Amino acid sequence: MFKGSITALITPMRDGAVDEKAFQDFVEWQIKEGTHGIVPVGTTGESPTLDHNEHERVISLAVEAAAGRVPVMAGTGSNSTDEAISLTRFAKQAKADAALVVVPYYNKPTQEGLYQHFRAVASAADIPIFVYNVPSRTVTNISVETLARLAKDVPNIVGVKDATSDLSRATLQRIQIGPDFVQLSGEDASTLGFMAHGGHGAISVTANVAPRLCSEFQEACLAGDFIKARAIQDRLMPLHAALFVETSPAPVKYAASLLGRATAELRLPLVETTESTRRQVEDAMRHAGLLN
Repeated sequence: MFKGSITALITPMRDGAVDEKAFQDFVEWQIKEGTHGIVPVGTTGESPTLDHNEHERVISLAVEAAAGRVPVMAGTGSNSTDEAISLTRFAKQAKADAALVVVPYYNKPTQEGLYQHFRAVASAADIPIFVYNVPSRTVTNISVETLARLAKDVPNIVGVKDATSDLSRATLQRIQIGPDFVQLSGEDASTLGFMAHGGHGAISVTANVAPRLCSEFQEACLAGDFIKARAIQDRLMPLHAALFVETSPAPVKYAASLLGRATAELRLPLVETTESTRRQVEDAMRHAGLLN
């Protein structure tokens, strides 16, 4: 169900509140542009600063807007296992197609702690679970062995969002877990290599502002046409870099504002981008053919 270009959705805001209309309009645009799936309230959706009611509301809005046309993978992770269970159960209730559960941050659990955390969350909610491994934000890195143990022991742990930038993991995970375990890149710049290693797609930040190009890129990769994929990568690479010059999602929200799809507004402690970053984002969007 989950393959190709899956957008890690921004959460549009206006005057401090979630802009519900802009969010659903954004989902509609994504689908029309060829996006293969959506992820509401991940890191790019500013999940750390949405309260629980907002978090659940955004999941419901995404499911409603998608209307079964593309699958919805709801961000439901937390560094509290009980909180992750609660959000994951809500995602199931809201009819999301899967849940994205991040490696617990700040606590620095051991590999056994990670195993028990994901097993508890998956066992508490009958919904497909994707493990989100992003050590640059969580400090802790789930090992290939722990991931393989989870995939073997817990039937509804079905895939991973891998944002380690370690391309060898895609091959190592496939060898240990098997080809049916869904491997999604979580790092736009290295996705070309990840797909060559046998990945199934990407949960992409760049797809927020270049959904059609990201979709075409993924379709080329999945068809084994890496010459075409590389040409698209060359168009997108400056944008992949520019969107992480400052902490995401500040640059991508600015990029979305240039397209008239959302405001650049964020919640503290994140702030809007500096002028130099804005220029870099604008130049990268022009390079990709997204701005005149």
